[in-house]
Amino acid sequence: MDRPNYITPTGYHALKAEYDALFADERPRLVETIAWAAGNGDRSENGDYIYGRKRLREIDRRLGWLSRRMKAAKVLDPAQQPDRDRVFFGATVTIADEDDNERTLTLVGDDEADAGKGLVGWNAPLARALRGASIGDLRRVSLPAGEREYEIVAIEYPSA
Repeated sequence: MDRPNYITPTGYHALKAEYDALFADERPRLVETIAWAAGNGDRSENGDYIYGRKRLREIDRRLGWLSRRMKAAKVLDPAQQPDRDRVFFGATVTIADEDDNERTLTLVGDDEADAGKGLVGWNAPLARALRGASIGDLRRVSLPAGEREYEIVAIEYPSA
């Protein structure tokens, strides 16, 4: 990887929980089902066997991806941020556009981004534009809908 995979402790815990659930629960149950289905005879028309093998490949692929992401992860706790006057990883930022529409978002790792919940990935165009900004700064960002200018209204970090 050419850039670090920053992630919050909460995001890392979510990746680990998904890995553990797949590896310890779902995969063993599926292997048991496949073994049972294979013992039923003709595998070419055995839906349980065919679906089970396909699902097992999906799980193994996901486990590999999760493993690589966790290994490359650099866990940063936003509560430990010493400079709370500027926007850095883990900051919850309130921004206002040209029409004074405010929106609040949190800069998190790319693996935990969820725009519907206001979680913006660290390498997203908006997050890159906001990095290092202070309250009152104006930042211009190119978005798919066109170029927009945002003013930083508030910056918050979780308490330690």
